[in-house]
Amino acid sequence: MWWLAKRSGPVVERPVAMAPATAPTTAPSAVAPTRAGGLVIPVSGVWPAQLSDTWGDARGDGTRAHHAIDIMAPKGTPVVAAAAGTVEKIFESENGGHTVYVRRADPAWVDYYAHLDAYAPGLTEGMKLGQGQLIGAVGSTGDASPDAPHLHYEIKHMAPGEKWHQGTEVDPYPILAR
Repeated sequence: MWWLAKRSGPVVERPVAMAPATAPTTAPSAVAPTRAGGLVIPVSGVWPAQLSDTWGDARGDGTRAHHAIDIMAPKGTPVVAAAAGTVEKIFESENGGHTVYVRRADPAWVDYYAHLDAYAPGLTEGMKLGQGQLIGAVGSTGDASPDAPHLHYEIKHMAPGEKWHQGTEVDPYPILAR
């Protein structure tokens, strides 16, 4: 898609330049309305009735539990910010592939977006995002099956001073499906 920047190559952590705040830009397709809890469903065009609760499902060799919701959608479907915040980390993960961590305006919350096919052009750490602003596109990077593109969306409740990779996972399904 013309509005996304594809990143490829080895899956490794890399430094990302800080960027000044930018004006919010929404994805070029419909964003679901704000749900209870003040969030939008972070995959454009997906509605609450289309969500499946994947919290607690076994992952990997069955030794780890899934602490997120997988939102199924065709590869390339726009992924948008569920809430306004600041891009805290863009990370290349073995399991999550192309990932983005956004700390909300209330710093006690971080939203984690994984398995992205591509990032929005110009997306950088430190960038301010408005709710519904384009982050990237649904994909199957990392350990996701290429036959089942989806967004792995995770909510983390953060204690003061916790970094982007810490926090306690909160089940997004009941928040988004209401």
